[in-house]
Amino acid sequence: MFSKILIANRGEIAVRIIKTAKRMGIRTVQVYSEADAGSLAVEMADEAILIGPAPAAQSYLLEDRIVEAVRRSGAEAVHPGFGFLSENPVFARRLEAENITFIGPNPHAIEAMGDKITSKKFAAEAGVSTVPGHMGLIETTEHAVQIANEIGYPVMIKASAGGGGKGIRVAHSDDDMAEGFAAVKAEALNAFGDDRVFLEKFIVNPRHIEIQVLGDKHGNIVHLFERECSIQRRNQKVIEEAPSPLLDAATRRAMGEQAIALARAVNYDSAGTVEFVAGQDKSFFFLEMNTRLQVEHPVTELITGVDLVEQMIRSAAGEKLAFSQDDLKINGWAIESRIYAEDPYRGFLPSIGRLIRYEQPEEGPQDGPGGPYVVRNDSGVREGDEISMFYDPMIAKLCAWAPTRAGAVAGMSRALEDTYLAGVGHNVPFLAAVMDQDRFRSGELSTAYINDEFPDGFHGVPAGPLQRDILVATGMALHEIVSDQSGDPSDRIDWIVQLDREPVPVSLGYDDDEALILEVEDGERLLRLSEIDWRPGLAQFRAVLDDQPFTAEIKRVADGWDIRTRATRARVRVMTPRIADLYARLPEKVAADTSKLVLSPMPGLVVSIAVVPGQEVKTGETVAIIEAMKMQNILKAEHDGVVKSVGARAGDPVAADDVLVEFE
Repeated sequence: MFSKILIANRGEIAVRIIKTAKRMGIRTVQVYSEADAGSLAVEMADEAILIGPAPAAQSYLLEDRIVEAVRRSGAEAVHPGFGFLSENPVFARRLEAENITFIGPNPHAIEAMGDKITSKKFAAEAGVSTVPGHMGLIETTEHAVQIANEIGYPVMIKASAGGGGKGIRVAHSDDDMAEGFAAVKAEALNAFGDDRVFLEKFIVNPRHIEIQVLGDKHGNIVHLFERECSIQRRNQKVIEEAPSPLLDAATRRAMGEQAIALARAVNYDSAGTVEFVAGQDKSFFFLEMNTRLQVEHPVTELITGVDLVEQMIRSAAGEKLAFSQDDLKINGWAIESRIYAEDPYRGFLPSIGRLIRYEQPEEGPQDGPGGPYVVRNDSGVREGDEISMFYDPMIAKLCAWAPTRAGAVAGMSRALEDTYLAGVGHNVPFLAAVMDQDRFRSGELSTAYINDEFPDGFHGVPAGPLQRDILVATGMALHEIVSDQSGDPSDRIDWIVQLDREPVPVSLGYDDDEALILEVEDGERLLRLSEIDWRPGLAQFRAVLDDQPFTAEIKRVADGWDIRTRATRARVRVMTPRIADLYARLPEKVAADTSKLVLSPMPGLVVSIAVVPGQEVKTGETVAIIEAMKMQNILKAEHDGVVKSVGARAGDPVAADDVLVEFE
């Protein structure tokens, strides 16, 4: 076994590898860029070595810097994590030539399966069913349009060296293909250093299901069942679970056997994932094989009890698998929510900045209304860390395990409630909204789920009966606590709790246990609020409403409180009936007119400005392209007009809401 390994990655996955290495008694060396000098991974590792500036192309993607760090540290092996150099056969061969062990599959397997075009041909030769498409190289936009018409729209445009949801577009027409082909080639070159692109038929209403495989250097290969990864946004997985609510035992077995057959064909000898697109009728087609550890591997670990990072290390060290296929069983259900630094209320655009507050849910076994559950939170950042524009915006992978899927969903909902972030936009409210949806709870998923359920984007969720009661009770309790601590308690019983501009009459009292009793809406209902855990200064309010424990996020504002419970937000004010009557007479504030402005939707770099002053622009024409976190965002005109002024040029850094173009 190795005594020291080097981690050629950063963030959450670096922290994840360090934890397993420490448990195995292996020392770790963490390489880092200038942007990651104060990172959690650097703090946790036994040694750390600076390898370059913040951009990945000048640090984490430089093979020479990694090899030099191995030599300096005396590490015997390199774990590449995912992304960066993890699926680069040239890098794997370079390490092999330098007598450094690569903790991953052999270079031949990476080359055969890591390249999406080659893997399609390889799978077809191995008898694995594949999606119709064009696997040859495509040099021009005109050629791409021609092929797309032969395949038939809709067609998916994919970077051959792609991964992580980047370098993918779906085209529904020739115009989509012409624009998307150029964009995918640009993204692929920027993110992976390889602009090759291929096309394949887009399966309507599909599900994304993948099989985890694991092999050693002695010819032993097993699969660890499936993961359902259908909840995606812009082809980026958002919520994953294991097992899949779609599969039956026969389909699971068939998919597992195909995955193992493909792995055997390339003598696979590490952790890897065979991805399938599945129809709602349980038909399935090979998509690609990821020759690395997957982001969503924790859900597989939770249902099998197998540490995949440990198995990768043991396989690389030449050990045999300690278990067979018959030893592996599915135990319970696990769900993973990817928490990103992005603003769901602004089209999920990346959000960068300092993580001012980060309160994580308690990990380990928990008890909840849905029964027992287990929380796991894989995070690479801490309170006070910077979310950089140079890397993926992931903050954490929050996981919940329970004996049943319903229990796992309930556990995830509570874990999301107990997560608090401030300083950057984040998608926790959106994740909570999905957990509460009847469709998600039924397991009726597809890769179009988010587009189907949120066609106009995410704007929060209107308060249902439970959320409304939580907002009313929390607002009333906050008012009472603050009034009491300020030395100005009131003996008043009757109040108006205003939710945004909706008045809710409340009569206040206490029972013998000092629980708050609220008589709501003229005595129609009684609410009992107990076990209140809050004091001024805390951002989370915890209590039990009747028999329902909950956590609400709160923020003090001039005339009340901003309160969020799961995906519902409201401005909550507590007033006397007289003040509430006067307040209702105030006019509502009118939003500023920005219809003639094209604003930067996020912090980033201007790739190009496609218009000049005086130019006539038609609806739908591209106005500008902004890049952040390795993704290009195309901004289009929302109406016809003439350009009055241009506020930025290619190469300029911009902040969110900076004016890029103004129309007359």
